[in-house]
Amino acid sequence: MSETKTAAVADPTFDEILKTVGDIGANVLAKYAADVDRDARFPDEAFAALREAKLLSAYVPAQYGGMELTITQICLLCETMGRYCASTAMIYAMHQIQVACIVHHGQGDEYFAAYLKEIVDEQRLLASATTEIGVGGDVRSSICAVKVTGDRFELSKQAPVISYALSSDAIMVTCRRSEEAQQNDQSVVLVRKEDCTLKQIAGWDTLGFRGTCSLGFELSSTGDKRQILAVPYADVLAKSMHPVSHLVWGSLWTGLAADAVEVARKTVRAAARKSPQVPPVTALRLSEVNEILFSMRSGLYQSIAEYEALLAKGDDAEFNNYGFSIRTNNVKIRCSELVIDIVGKALQIVGISGYKNDSESSLCRHLRDAYGASLMVNNDRIRGHNATMQIAFKGS
Repeated sequence: MSETKTAAVADPTFDEILKTVGDIGANVLAKYAADVDRDARFPDEAFAALREAKLLSAYVPAQYGGMELTITQICLLCETMGRYCASTAMIYAMHQIQVACIVHHGQGDEYFAAYLKEIVDEQRLLASATTEIGVGGDVRSSICAVKVTGDRFELSKQAPVISYALSSDAIMVTCRRSEEAQQNDQSVVLVRKEDCTLKQIAGWDTLGFRGTCSLGFELSSTGDKRQILAVPYADVLAKSMHPVSHLVWGSLWTGLAADAVEVARKTVRAAARKSPQVPPVTALRLSEVNEILFSMRSGLYQSIAEYEALLAKGDDAEFNNYGFSIRTNNVKIRCSELVIDIVGKALQIVGISGYKNDSESSLCRHLRDAYGASLMVNNDRIRGHNATMQIAFKGS
């Protein structure tokens, strides 16, 4: 139990936390999901409820007042939210990626340790700016550089996408370590919103994931040099940003797929009631799509367990292993493609009512969100990285 809590107040169990998320999903996320999608707006109501439940600090260690959930548990929260609103689940997942980077790499630093406490007390929402105009989507390359003068830093970055930037409290920005550094010699800087200027350079009128509000900005900021994470970005990426991203994304896509299967199941059940003597042919299709969901979830859970074990082992060199990187990439590729397959097959089962936007059985938003999964960090780029690593990798 945290020292900041009284002995009379018991910490919630994970089952209780998961139930809270399920209740918020059913009563808040589901209520506003269509509105968030239609207007491409930030899910304010959802994050007000998540903040009230202190869920933005779910991964923060207990010594700072957080819930100290495991990555496995964070993934389950993302999967649960994905059943109700994929945009909200994606924002929550991206926030937890940034929190994980600070938890794994910043606790030894007085400034970042204090910021973890701030995340708990103020329920700060963290965004990230990793991509940059001019580097072709390569997060391991930066043109912008952080310039340190005395105790202050300054930076300016042309970012084609910064999800929910206008609703965030801080943005984790990647940049060259100095003006003299090579493009792949990068640092991560915590940019506080109050010290940041955002000039919009691109809009976000998309097919799906509309509520993430992933506009493009020219970001400029100054601040205390202590806001520069001491650990090189390459290490942060290998141990935290890369694996956590693919695991939490895969989880929310699994939740999205599971909800589509549930909509299909309700349709099949209704058809079976009408002719109980003859099972509907769609029952066979439902069985098939559930098998695909089983495979999707199995591969994801296997990788979550592997990552959890590596964190417990404490050997950071393991995160640079080609086999681990390939398997982590496979999670993203397979989950992002299987979610399209599953939602599409569910739509065939539901039929025309699933094709209607105003139907209780509508799968339109599911389908549009599903197609965004393989495009964010394009799968062809990831397969290209895997192909290079496969040549050098010795294993199975």
